[in-house]
Amino acid sequence: MTSIITKSALVLAACASLNAFAGTSAPSGKAPAPVIEEGGALFDTVGASLDVGYDTRYYFRGLWFADNTVWTGLNLSVPLTEQLSLGFGALYTTTVETPFIGANDFDYSELDLSASLTYDAGFAKFGLVYTHYEFFDGFSGSNAGIPIGAGEANVNGVEEVGVTVATSVGPINLTGGFYYDFTIGASYAQVGADAPIEVNSWLSIVPAVSVGYGFTNYYNSFGDPQSGFTHVIPSVSAPIKLTSSATLTPYIAYNISLDTRSGNTQNNEIFGGVKLSVAF
Repeated sequence: MTSIITKSALVLAACASLNAFAGTSAPSGKAPAPVIEEGGALFDTVGASLDVGYDTRYYFRGLWFADNTVWTGLNLSVPLTEQLSLGFGALYTTTVETPFIGANDFDYSELDLSASLTYDAGFAKFGLVYTHYEFFDGFSGSNAGIPIGAGEANVNGVEEVGVTVATSVGPINLTGGFYYDFTIGASYAQVGADAPIEVNSWLSIVPAVSVGYGFTNYYNSFGDPQSGFTHVIPSVSAPIKLTSSATLTPYIAYNISLDTRSGNTQNNEIFGGVKLSVAF
């Protein structure tokens, strides 16, 4: 098994490279540099965000994948018109240590690459997103090179397309999504809600809940119903605005496995984590 120190170093190196990419300036040429007024800039932001985080448990759509995961993500939004924007995203996740009952600790790492279109209709935002998931150690982990986990255990890569919607009703934010997995030929839907409560200018408390539903054997456990509710996850987060562009967000959540997720290592349990987000 890859050592904890090596895993951590790889993730820190990835974060450093992303930061370096974001801060690299274009090579200087012979032409004089444009004069920028003091306190001004060519662009207020470039529409990008860099996130790093840690989770005690990695649940994806109610399905357990690994423990003690660290991750880093980079997202870019490019406006095409006043209402339409193009998005690109990359997210790398790896486990620092995942003990497995009756076996050695196993390795787990995943890379998600996405492209999306978002239309702001005023009353709601609608999205179309395509995502490629790459599971370097096999789906839901591996032990001595042998993939383990629920559902399609031998999947190494997944292609998915989804449609999303986001709106608000008073102080409550509502989200929804429907996704189709081309690799296994199955669909998944999820709805969620959150209600931010401002404590002061730099701290908020955000209670939230999400519910998922899988169709036609969407990564269900052997013997579970082919279609049904996957999970409910209530959570509470506390975004802390460190600077005008950096936010630290610790959270705690409770995963409740439903009909098609009864094969999780723990069907119902508390987990948590923290992330740091920087916009630029």
